[in-house]
Amino acid sequence: MKKRVSLFAMATLAICVMSTSQMVLASDCDGLEKYGMLPIYGTDVEDGVYPVDILYDAVNVKGICGELTVEDGDMQAELSIEGADIVQTCTIPVPALNKEFTYSVLWENTEERTEISMLIDASSLPSEALKVTLPDYDKIEAAMTAYEEKEAEEEEKSEAYIPAEPVALDRKDGEYSIQVDLTGGSGKAYISSPAILYVRDGKAYARLAWSSENYDYMIVGGEKYLPVNETGNSVFEVPITVLDGDMYVIADTTAMGTPHEVNYVLNFYSDSIASKAQMPQEAAKRVLAVALVIIIGGGILSHYLKKKNQY
Repeated sequence: MKKRVSLFAMATLAICVMSTSQMVLASDCDGLEKYGMLPIYGTDVEDGVYPVDILYDAVNVKGICGELTVEDGDMQAELSIEGADIVQTCTIPVPALNKEFTYSVLWENTEERTEISMLIDASSLPSEALKVTLPDYDKIEAAMTAYEEKEAEEEEKSEAYIPAEPVALDRKDGEYSIQVDLTGGSGKAYISSPAILYVRDGKAYARLAWSSENYDYMIVGGEKYLPVNETGNSVFEVPITVLDGDMYVIADTTAMGTPHEVNYVLNFYSDSIASKAQMPQEAAKRVLAVALVIIIGGGILSHYLKKKNQY
């Protein structure tokens, strides 16, 4: 079927390009409605014709733009809807601005319909066109986002302060190794893995060696723990309160000049528990010990042979 584009569609698209009105994809925002957005009805808008911003959510739609006409409290929009290979024009009633509604467009080239969810942003109208004062949605959204981030941070922090007992392990008391992952913070710090796992009275504890010497305490299961070493990178012995799941902890760092508590999440994996002898650092110790034995033994033998040759 031959493509058909009306003169109105071409003119409308040209106006959209030259004017301040925009075509806004739903993927460009977090849902069609913004925080604090309230419906604006025709009685709240002065009579006139206005270019508007249209937010939409639909497949097979590349863009929507058009104009809003208001007369005696009634609103309607003349739209130009761009599809894959055609521009469809239509005039539809608008129940309210700032309120999501749907429209079913019939494509002339395929005789198929597409359901479009759309919203006409009242803030895109000139200020003199509105009889009401709109709030600053961007500021409201920024404040709500900051609030939600703070809530999430406080939730993680509160979990670290909740009293918790070390998990029980069906293993003999002793030392083992266990894989551990660390997330949170700036992403620069890490904990050596595998870590040493202690089983005491059937309960699990871990020796955590940080990549920095600037951590001066940790909060785990509602308790405060201090480093067990005096030099080098910070090392803590803490209870493992969660296996195979998120274990929320706090580590206080002085790296930024003043002490600052940072929220982290640890994950210990029960299927990784193995003998402590399998840890790389333990293997290195064994290699060093063997090397020392060889060196010392070789030295003694060399000394003995020299003595023997003297006689």
